[in-house]
Amino acid sequence: MSGHSKWHSIKHKKGAADKARGKLFAVLIRQIEVAARQGGGDPDANATLRTMIGKARDNSVPMDTIQRAIRRGTGEEEGVAYEPVTYEGYAPGGVAVLVQCLTDNRNRTGAEVKNLFSRNGGSFAEPGAVSWQFERKGIVQVERAAVSEDDLMLLAADAGAEDVEDLGDTWQVTTPPTELHAVRTAIEEAGIAVRSADLTMVPTTSVALTDEAQAKAVLRLVDALEDHDDVEAVYANFDIPDAVLEAVGA
Repeated sequence: MSGHSKWHSIKHKKGAADKARGKLFAVLIRQIEVAARQGGGDPDANATLRTMIGKARDNSVPMDTIQRAIRRGTGEEEGVAYEPVTYEGYAPGGVAVLVQCLTDNRNRTGAEVKNLFSRNGGSFAEPGAVSWQFERKGIVQVERAAVSEDDLMLLAADAGAEDVEDLGDTWQVTTPPTELHAVRTAIEEAGIAVRSADLTMVPTTSVALTDEAQAKAVLRLVDALEDHDDVEAVYANFDIPDAVLEAVGA
């Protein structure tokens, strides 16, 4: 997880996050629609919807846009029916990859994701082939300068967090999925700003990539998958040393 998170931090510094902002808004809106369709439109009774609303607000999605997405999800307004689907595969070097999509055409999306794997040196896999190497967690990110590690660890642990990790510019707090909201709330009530909070898939094992060419090949596939319009998230279990990561991101 840390390798993937650090790669996203490097891309953010390069401005790649700005380029993808339009797609991010679309993904967030789809996530809200699907959460409302599956669990109802009341965020107090639908934890997934509550998390998705928080994620959207963290990324400055307007409240009226969020409310319209909820109404489409509950059927109060007409809209396209998206469904979640997960694809699995391998990147070069045997790196496990999970691709979570929201699509209105499962056959089309599956064919296109499979093509991205093959064109970028990876291989498509059957359901269950790599998913056992990941577990669902909540992740809260806090600016490193906002709080000391010890203070954050005590605060987060009391609220149900499992770990705090140093990612350079930020602290990453890991929680059980059911405790994400409680941990985020505790941090914010302590006067500490939260950069982001989301449910994610964390690898239980990692594949070390010390060769620069191989690292570039893996990141090329991950980037290609993330650029696809139907892809909401890509998870991979690579671990690239900081020096190599900085070199390939230069």
